Amino acid sequence: MSAKAITEATGKDILNRHLNVHGAGAATCRFATVNADTDWSKLSVDQPWLLTTPLVVKPDQLIKRRGKLGLIGVKKSFEQVKQWIGERINKDQKIGNAVGKLRNFIIEPFLPHTDAEEMYVCIYSHRSADTILFYHQGGVDIGDVDAKAVKLDVPVNSDLSLADVKSKLLKEVKDASQRERIAKFIGALYATFVDLYFTYLEINPLVVTADNLYILDLAAKLDSTADFICRPKWGEIDYPPPFGRDAYPEEAYIADLDAKSGASLKLTILNRNGRIWTMVAGGGASVIYSDTICDLGGASELANYGEYSGAPSEQQTYEYAKTILNLMTSSPKHPDGKVLITGGGIANFTNVAATFQGIITALREFQPKLVEHNVSIFVRRAGPNYQEGLRRMRDFGGTLGIPLHVFGPETHMTAICGMALGKRPIPKVASVEFSTANFLLPGGQQAQADLKAASDASSEALGSALSSTAAKSIKLPPISADEADNGSSASSASGHRNGSSLTRKFFSNTTKAIVWGMQQRAVQSMLDFDFICRREEPSVVAMVYPFTGDHKQKYYWGHKEILIPVYKKMSDAIHKNKEVDVLVSFASLRSAYESTLEVLEFPQIRTVAIIAEGIPENMTRKLILEADKKGVAIIGPATVGGVKPGCFKIGNTGGMLDNILHSKLYRPGSVAYVSRSGGMSNELNNIISKATDGVIEGIAIGGDRYPGSTFMDHIMRYQADPETKLIVLLGEVGGTEEYDVCAALQDGRITKPLVAWCIGTCASMFTSEVQFGHAGSCANSDRETATAKNKALREARAYVPDSFDTLGELIHHVYSELVKTGRVVPKEEVPPPTVPMDYSWARELGLIRKPASFMTSICDERGQELIYAGMPISEVLSKDVGIGGVISLLWFQRCLPSYVCKFFEMCLMVTADHGPAVSGAHNTIVCARAGKDLVSSVVSGLLTIGDRFGGALDGSARQFSEAYDTNLHPMEFVNKMRKEGKLILGIGHRVKSINNPDVRVKIIKEFVLENFPACPLLRYALEVEKITTNKKPNLILNVDGVIATAFVDMLRNSGSFTSEEAQEYINVGAINSLFVLGRSIGFIGHYMDQKRLKQGLYRHPWDDISYVIPEQYN
Repeated sequence: MSAKAITEATGKDILNRHLNVHGAGAATCRFATVNADTDWSKLSVDQPWLLTTPLVVKPDQLIKRRGKLGLIGVKKSFEQVKQWIGERINKDQKIGNAVGKLRNFIIEPFLPHTDAEEMYVCIYSHRSADTILFYHQGGVDIGDVDAKAVKLDVPVNSDLSLADVKSKLLKEVKDASQRERIAKFIGALYATFVDLYFTYLEINPLVVTADNLYILDLAAKLDSTADFICRPKWGEIDYPPPFGRDAYPEEAYIADLDAKSGASLKLTILNRNGRIWTMVAGGGASVIYSDTICDLGGASELANYGEYSGAPSEQQTYEYAKTILNLMTSSPKHPDGKVLITGGGIANFTNVAATFQGIITALREFQPKLVEHNVSIFVRRAGPNYQEGLRRMRDFGGTLGIPLHVFGPETHMTAICGMALGKRPIPKVASVEFSTANFLLPGGQQAQADLKAASDASSEALGSALSSTAAKSIKLPPISADEADNGSSASSASGHRNGSSLTRKFFSNTTKAIVWGMQQRAVQSMLDFDFICRREEPSVVAMVYPFTGDHKQKYYWGHKEILIPVYKKMSDAIHKNKEVDVLVSFASLRSAYESTLEVLEFPQIRTVAIIAEGIPENMTRKLILEADKKGVAIIGPATVGGVKPGCFKIGNTGGMLDNILHSKLYRPGSVAYVSRSGGMSNELNNIISKATDGVIEGIAIGGDRYPGSTFMDHIMRYQADPETKLIVLLGEVGGTEEYDVCAALQDGRITKPLVAWCIGTCASMFTSEVQFGHAGSCANSDRETATAKNKALREARAYVPDSFDTLGELIHHVYSELVKTGRVVPKEEVPPPTVPMDYSWARELGLIRKPASFMTSICDERGQELIYAGMPISEVLSKDVGIGGVISLLWFQRCLPSYVCKFFEMCLMVTADHGPAVSGAHNTIVCARAGKDLVSSVVSGLLTIGDRFGGALDGSARQFSEAYDTNLHPMEFVNKMRKEGKLILGIGHRVKSINNPDVRVKIIKEFVLENFPACPLLRYALEVEKITTNKKPNLILNVDGVIATAFVDMLRNSGSFTSEEAQEYINVGAINSLFVLGRSIGFIGHYMDQKRLKQGLYRHPWDDISYVIPEQYN
């Protein structure tokens, strides 16, 4: 929802900071807020006026008509206010049908005044203007404001004239001075309203005294989507829930997830102890599921409303599912058990398998509690990769221990609601689609053979049952003669906006489009659609992306690769492609306004589709105004777009190719539809394809309050199109556009049969206001409810079903009547073309196999979180395994004992650096001083590591191990090495000696001897040291030697490795890894040190070089 109510305190705080900036001349609102945690003593110190002024107190919880309800305390002292609040706080209060607790209060100074000084002011926004209401008498007894108040409309993007305010609004204010002051106040109030993106602002009363103006009671709503613009002026805004519904921490958690995600995640808890829980994908679908549950008598048991959509990740879906399952299983058990309805329409671009994996993970986590609460789960979903998603869900259901029923697009979307509530039988065998595009899915042949007889029998029985039911419940009025095909189109345009463009066809099989944004998947989807529609050329001719330079992007046209140019500037794309007349904009909510204004400057663009959701309403209204001036049609915002079967589709509309083929969108039918919901447009494609000869055009106008084009804009196009024989309208709660359709039906502008249904009928069954998935789906009056609209449409002679459940049946009956009367002649079905499938989808569906280029067994980043050798990264951190533990996981694929991890860390610390003089550090320093980058400098140091510098660990381990394993006495080993003329690696130091021992060696040696269960090789090396230091005092066991021998002891004696594994690690050179990793730390330190000291280019001094040049050249 974009327009969200704020508390009176929040509204007054905003006005205090901004109203007088515009010259309102109003008194500052003094107030104090109180809740259960308020410290009254501190409050009176912070607000000393509370102790010296008569006070007014009232609850501040979005409650209307508080005066009429006796919820205002007047002329009270501070102590009396405390008592008044104490008697009411956290007590149940019934207001209308809603029962809730009073928790938040506002205290203000009492203002003595007369009734004659009270006035009423209200400003609210609508599609084409902002309306200012004024009445010269205000207060609790104002009565019917709409009938009494004077109205002044300020058109969108226009300035308010104070002369108009005085002449039109303030005629009843006789005093000229007072009229001037009020006019300035209203002017300033309106400027604040526009500047701060208010959508509703009511002051009742506004008290106008001889010396000042006072705002007493205030109600306000803000356009929450304007947060990115207004936050510096608003400050942090808390949007309270409507009275009667407490704010739950789980709702706040999901709202926070939603704010951090590009997807849409919504949750409203309706009845904490309800037995019917929903987890629905899609804004429109979520409303329809709630409608159906309420229609079936489940309103009192419906626990929640919510939706997830917009391609949430597996992790986000897991978090969402986990929250709902926690709520469901932490409430009291129900004697009839509980049901979880995991439904959704046919997704356009959400990967169903990925989201289902998140749900499955959550279900697995809560499995014991689900069994304990006797939960039954019903699943229905379709869309990209749905076959794999449903398969995973079915396979998992067999292990869950509770009933889990899974259905796909072969089942009507809301059928699972009737099954879950016991109103409809649960099919024993689900008729599953086993093909995607023109490919057969794995396991499909045998499964289809097994299903064929059962599904044929059940579908025949079901079909006859539905037919008999429909015949009894649906009485079709006679279809009027269809004279619209040949002559009513001209007259039909009159009286409606932008009439010149009403009869224009938006799309054809030669339509060319530019796509704004680097949306490669959407563009490829459009090209694939073009290909299966047998278009001669691709519909996308260019892309615009301001964040890169001009270049070309590779796509597929069937099996062939093609290049599509990408331009940095819109002007270049349009000037080089004169045939383009459609723009598909994937610009973000922050940039969609400016980019759309830019494209409206080019007359060749006739249609713009704006996909982004969350564009501030003021911006959308300005775009509509500008587009109307130029005769440009806007589809959206907040839409998936639209489709013209056989011709053109916008972006991701229609979903994957398998759904396009199943819904027969590759060729035109006879039925045109218009919907608000993008997700439901896909469901309509499915319903219409099964009930009729298919779709001829479908548009989702978008879920925002002010879509760029209206239902009537498209219905009148369909009315004027001779190929369109039947029109379908899917409206919803909120707004009044459906009444324009009623008027057009009644006055004869619409003569074609129109099937209509408005979703959101459940809204009237809830005791408190619920904001549904779309920004515009909230009724502000009885006239805007779905029930009232459906009644009006039925009375206007539209075909209206009893519920969404029977929409498909009604469409089928009306279509059959058209066929029977000869107005529709079904065409012979065109076989779909062979469709190439993308490799990535074919692989995910299991249709192909390919040898992997790489194999890995230590790390996996593909799931919900990073995994190190089987341990999730969250566990790595929570168990505090340290760097040593990470080494044990990534190098050795196991959790090694803590003393081993400590040993690793000690080795890294003692080998981190040994001064600037050693060759590795020297090289790093020289490189850094030559201006090289960090990576180059560190690599130059690492390349010096070998047998002579630092790399002796592996060699030392090998020499000592071979000697020990062959039972050579230490003296025999020393003699053997001397005889062979080899150095004993790990023995000897240039500086340290037996008299000046290396502290690093001492520390590691003592730790190993004390903590390792056995260290025979280290003890053997120490015996060798005794022999070598007798010869020369500097032939001590050095750092390389002590680490190497201790490392071998760890491999052989920790109990974590077999003897074969231990020897393999020695052979592959694993021991040297500790020195490489440790010394990298030091090299990085030297690099940073040289940069910090700003050392210049290094040149080796001449006096440190011995020049040995031949005396004579021969």
